[in-house]
Parts: sequence; structure tokens; C-alpha cells
Amino acid sequence: MPNMTASFTPCLPSAADFFATARRWLKRAFCAGCLALLVSPVALGAQAAQIKSAELLPADDWYYLYTDIDLNLPKALEDALNKGISLNFMLELEVTKPRWYWLDETVASVRQNIRISYHALTRQYHYSGHQGNRTFISLNEAKEEMQHIAEWKVLDRSLLKKGVTYQAAVRIRLDVNQLPKPLQVEALSSKDWNFNSDWYHFSVTP
Repeated sequence: MPNMTASFTPCLPSAADFFATARRWLKRAFCAGCLALLVSPVALGAQAAQIKSAELLPADDWYYLYTDIDLNLPKALEDALNKGISLNFMLELEVTKPRWYWLDETVASVRQNIRISYHALTRQYHYSGHQGNRTFISLNEAKEEMQHIAEWKVLDRSLLKKGVTYQAAVRIRLDVNQLPKPLQVEALSSKDWNFNSDWYHFSVTP
């Protein structure tokens, strides 16, 4: 009986098939990204807080932060505030120096507490921030104060070297840890309490 040797030649896809498959995957990924963008809270305008602009300006020996915030307090937060529960918001700034050979260097990480409370006896809203305490007769006035942060002393000028471009980022969020214990669980589990902006990135070159 003659010897029979079976040989198999692998069937490799042609270049045309390869690129066609790649195009299909890219198209699917692109469509998925578009869908995610369409249904995201930011795209729908449902985000309660959004940083609109931010800049660091030098004066004397310091840099001062100026930022505008578009905010819309969720109903759950307004209800809690009007029931006498103080709301604490954390405004955060980070400044980093890019490094091509390693992780970016953190030059500064600064936080500022902003507090709004309501006193039923006086029917006034109390605002506390980097410029001290203020009193308003309406919540809209207190929110207006919170939307425009100016002259917040954040950074010693000597920390930034001339001619070097730094990356800065700012955001605002509800400080859940300062809520009463029973509300902390609800705030962490319910989207009705969501008040966290995305990081707003900008560059600083002394």
C-alpha cells in the first residue's frame, strides 16, 4: 500500500479581507462611541455642575484662580437645604508638570470648601467660601455667588518656572462625607444627589 502524506496549507486572509474586517471593527467602535456620547449626562445637559472656564492669574507673589461654573442644584439637594441641612461643596485644583520619561509631577493640589446653609428663623441663605461669609435672601443669589469664583489664592509664584508649560485642572463636587450619616448612604447610591463636575483642563505658562 503506497504511503500517503497529508499536508495542510493554512488559509490566510488576503490583505483586502484584513482591511475590510478592520474597517468593520472601526465602524462598530465609532458607532458605539457616538451612542455613548448621545446618552451621556453631559451630552443630554443633565449634568448638575460643569466648569465653563478657568485661569490662573499672577498678582504679587501668588497665582489666583478665576473660574466660572454652570450649576443646577438637583431637587434633592435643594429640599435638603431648605430643611436645614448644610451643603458642602469641594472646589479642587491640581497643577502638574508634564514629564516625558515618567509620570507627571504634581506641583500643587489645593482644595476649597464652599458651604451653603439655610436658616429658617431669618429666612436667609448663608454662604461661606474663600472670601469669607455672606448672607442672601434667596437661593438664586447664593448660587450666583458660587458660580463665579474669583481671586482664590492658590499657588506661590515661585513654584512655577518661567517658560515652562504646566497643566492645570479644576472641578467641583458635593462633599458627601460632610452630610449627616443617614444621608451619606442615599447620596452615594442615588443619582438624585449627583453633583460632580468633570475636570476642566487648561494650560499655564509663566
